[in-house]
Amino acid sequence: MAGKSDPTRILILGGGYVGMYTALRLQSKLGRREASVTVVDPQPHMTYQPFLPEAAAGNVEPRHVVAPLRRVLKRCHVLTARVTEVNHEKRSVTVEDAEGISSDLGYDVLVVALGSVSRLLPIPGLAEQGIGLKTVGEAIYLRNHVLAKMDAAANTTDPELRKRLLNFTFVGGGYAGTEALAELEDMARYATRYYESISREDMSWSLIEAAGRIMPEVSEKMGVYTVKALEERGIKVYLNTFLKSVENGHAVLSDGTEFDTDTLVWNAGVKANPVLKNSDLPLDERGRVKATSHLRVEGHPEVWAAGDCSAVPDLSKAEEDPNATCAPSAQHAVRQANQLAKNLIAALRGRKTEAYHHRYAGSVAGLGLYKGVADVYGFKAKGFLAWFMHRTYHVSKMPTFNRKARIVIDWTLAFLFRREVVSMGQIQNPRADFKRAASS
Repeated sequence: MAGKSDPTRILILGGGYVGMYTALRLQSKLGRREASVTVVDPQPHMTYQPFLPEAAAGNVEPRHVVAPLRRVLKRCHVLTARVTEVNHEKRSVTVEDAEGISSDLGYDVLVVALGSVSRLLPIPGLAEQGIGLKTVGEAIYLRNHVLAKMDAAANTTDPELRKRLLNFTFVGGGYAGTEALAELEDMARYATRYYESISREDMSWSLIEAAGRIMPEVSEKMGVYTVKALEERGIKVYLNTFLKSVENGHAVLSDGTEFDTDTLVWNAGVKANPVLKNSDLPLDERGRVKATSHLRVEGHPEVWAAGDCSAVPDLSKAEEDPNATCAPSAQHAVRQANQLAKNLIAALRGRKTEAYHHRYAGSVAGLGLYKGVADVYGFKAKGFLAWFMHRTYHVSKMPTFNRKARIVIDWTLAFLFRREVVSMGQIQNPRADFKRAASS
């Protein structure tokens, strides 16, 4: 533990929205003699995930949807490493760097902001065939993958292979899955103008959702509208249907439908970062850290938690359900980060902390260029207005003026000169040509 004259050692696990914004506020409000702040994350940047579908579709430059941690957190220590264990009894966290070298970090105050990972199911073939969309690397890969499949389809005369190459399947009809499907379909449909042998009717796009509706983030009426809007674009929407198997690219659905596909994008939910199981912190039945409404971990006042990895009471629903917790969403993460930083500073200075209370404002979603849906505080919109609201809201939440400006410039250039639809397939295997040259 730090002595009375030593700065308090604050260790933040995770450099996502919660981790980065908490550190950003701490570095601006705390003096160097008050505290030292260290942020640990496997990536040297924060990814603004709501913009990943647009990055995958080529509407924005992928580098512009991430904020470099070292550039933003100039008064913090940034460590690029993966957390492997948390031993709060010893006030120690074990981390592993990219070279596989482990080390232990001590702390006085701990902030758990490890976020979430894709929630996978034991479906045969899913691990081998599935593609996620939670990182900028996956967005780049998915964009190149879709365009590469179109290139391959244009070069083959085999009708069955061509059908398989142009079959694009998305699993999960929530906000992330629906928006990813809509943006990529919009991009691929635009790209067909450059292919003599591929038309929009040649491609098959499918959305598979186990529930009876999609987009639970918006009202049921807007969810029905979204399904109709997708179907009008030729997209097949399977409701009350789940994926049973996808071995060797052969998809089998619960309603008996079968087809071959080379593209399976998985967006069927998230779960708390599994590294929390290697900790002595209290977890709920879903593997999330149990937190109070003041964002402190239950029974451990010197540990704070927020975001997707935490079970924070949802006070806006307390009368309906006393056990309700905040849903894993960017909306809660943004506001929890702000309240956590305020409370942590107040606690360090001996002041009272405040409970986190936020009533869900609704959602906005983009469904391709000039298309979207919005349901915000009861105000419902669709089409161009909803698309504009979607872009306006998310660019306002994008951290740093630098990134805001770059994204607006990307949109402006795309409007003036149309979107780029070139595949950079060599990124998927950058050493292939070098190996061939070496072998010859």
